[in-house]
Amino acid sequence: MKKIYADIIQFRGSHYDFGFMQGELLKDSIMVKNREQQWKVRKPLFRIDLEETKQVYQRLAPAIWDEFLGLQDALKWPMERVLLEFGGYRVNIYPSGCSIYVGGNYLIRNYDYHPKTYDGRFTLFQPNDGGYAIIGPSQKVTGRMDGLNEKGLALGYTFMNRKRPGDGFVCNMIGRLALELCATAEEAVDLLKEIPHRHSFSYTFFDKKCQTPYIVETSPRRVEVRRGNSCTNHFHILTEENRHHLDDSLKRQGIMERNQIHDISGIEAFRLLNKSDQGVFSKLYRSWAGTIHTSAYFPEDMKAWFALGGDQDPVQFDFSEWLNGEDLQLARIEGEVDTDIPFVHMEKADWYSDVRKP
Repeated sequence: MKKIYADIIQFRGSHYDFGFMQGELLKDSIMVKNREQQWKVRKPLFRIDLEETKQVYQRLAPAIWDEFLGLQDALKWPMERVLLEFGGYRVNIYPSGCSIYVGGNYLIRNYDYHPKTYDGRFTLFQPNDGGYAIIGPSQKVTGRMDGLNEKGLALGYTFMNRKRPGDGFVCNMIGRLALELCATAEEAVDLLKEIPHRHSFSYTFFDKKCQTPYIVETSPRRVEVRRGNSCTNHFHILTEENRHHLDDSLKRQGIMERNQIHDISGIEAFRLLNKSDQGVFSKLYRSWAGTIHTSAYFPEDMKAWFALGGDQDPVQFDFSEWLNGEDLQLARIEGEVDTDIPFVHMEKADWYSDVRKP
């Protein structure tokens, strides 16, 4: 078992200043050093078009572009490198797992991926220059893989495939855009119909008024919307986009669906996903599909739970208190993961093993 941690990052202020603060934290960090090494092994199969990317952000979310500028100034990098590492537009994403379960007042999510990709950062950001405040873990620093915003919109996404990628945003930046720009699940659905998608993912949205969550099935070719309470790694509408091997995805969804008839509580649902003997939690870390964290969001109560690794009690956050100016006293979340693979925010990573070349 490996002891791991996620640093809690709290910030109130402008996007530029938030970016600058993050850049100061990242400067000379083990995470940045590891990412410098990965590009010696992995060749990016995409190009960074600086002007096109800037225009896309200026149209949709100009404040996030300001965050990139803050990162650039703190790190003293050219903008092309900032976008390569943190831009979230036209960047390849490897296959992953992930499971989402939604009950009457909660959204629970297992984030299944590879340790060498994990930020180890749990962020709370309250902007003063536009956009909604967000609580949730970061991915690629500027993106969000799940979270809750100040209006009570919660989301999580699940991977489907990376066949025939298109020009567009990747999953973690789509998560950030939805949480920062949208007050309701309906607004988030409309946003995902508007923006271009790099890969094929499903996004689950749940808010204070939702009786049944919206699940948005997206690919570079089209976007469809359905309603449902659980989501794993296969499409229900865009079935032509599905991978050939769906046994594990179908198994995890079946387990969650069988529990829905019992109307289980938030803590019971959390344990269903986080307990390593329930069939949803995954230890497939070398296959890019091991559960790294379990998160839970309660839109009505404005609370968030978070745990690293399996068989854990969640750390609980009252987001409404934080929004009212009460800072968290906790600086770090700790947990354990059953793997010997390095986590890039903690230790030196060997990019010549475990990580597949694109």
